[in-house]
Amino acid sequence: MAKPKVIITCAVTGAIHTPTMSPHLPLTPESIARQAIDAAKAGAAILHLHARDPNDGRPSADPEAFAKFLGPIKEATDAVINITSGGSTKMTLEERMTPPLRFKPEMASLNMGSMNFSIHPVANKIKSWKYPWEKAYVEGTEDIIFRNTFRDIRHILRELGEGCGTRFEFECYDVGHLYNLAHFVDAGLVKPPFFVQTIFGILGGIGPDPQCVTFMRDTANRLFGNDYQWSVLAAGRHQMPLLTQAAVMGANVRVGLEDSLYLGRGELAPDNASQVRKIRRILDELGLEVATPDEAREMLKLKGSREVGF
Repeated sequence: MAKPKVIITCAVTGAIHTPTMSPHLPLTPESIARQAIDAAKAGAAILHLHARDPNDGRPSADPEAFAKFLGPIKEATDAVINITSGGSTKMTLEERMTPPLRFKPEMASLNMGSMNFSIHPVANKIKSWKYPWEKAYVEGTEDIIFRNTFRDIRHILRELGEGCGTRFEFECYDVGHLYNLAHFVDAGLVKPPFFVQTIFGILGGIGPDPQCVTFMRDTANRLFGNDYQWSVLAAGRHQMPLLTQAAVMGANVRVGLEDSLYLGRGELAPDNASQVRKIRRILDELGLEVATPDEAREMLKLKGSREVGF
């Protein structure tokens, strides 16, 4: 029996890291588009996208910022485009939802609960900041809750899922988030196959221990049986080791500068494609095949790129 093919997701820029942390973090629409296209050429079937203010790199929910890179990416690649519904910790639900509701993508991310989401210890390691907003933004995560209540999640599922035909990357930062997802499955608001992105190593979520990967996998199996596609994201230095473990266990994988700025110990990744190429080499060594965008569409039952709003 052939082994299932592995979906590589690449999260290109995110809203976590700031310009000071890496000169390679894409901030402008042109750089986001270029790095996304290169990541797709390297083997990423799904591109997980946030926008930035090109003037200073701060996270942006402006649909016009998204519009400047969505078109070029779609024209240059057949990758599945996944638009965040998480935005950043400082955005309201209405702000976060504006881009995906306008563009009606094949996929969108959906955080499966409210949580303390912090990177504030990083601020102690940085002596000089490139832009004035960065220090307060990073330090401020010590006292911010990312909000996604049950009502918020239901709103997203109905407005974006039922209303736009968008399917979701269900981001689960802890075991309780898996049970939250099961609640919406039981309520009939989520239909299989589910794309469950289990996330390890974010301060405020489950830790980056190998045992945690196994525990989350076992819990998801118990809750969802064969009705889901499992994927793993590991933050920072834990990225490649945990993705390797997860791939052996049958997971899909996610890389990208949103999740880690590094390619190896002490080595900043020069771009997103370099991380895609590295995980692809690892998958090759494990004897695993990488899914094409169209194979990912079939595995996840997506509506197809012709049905999006851009």
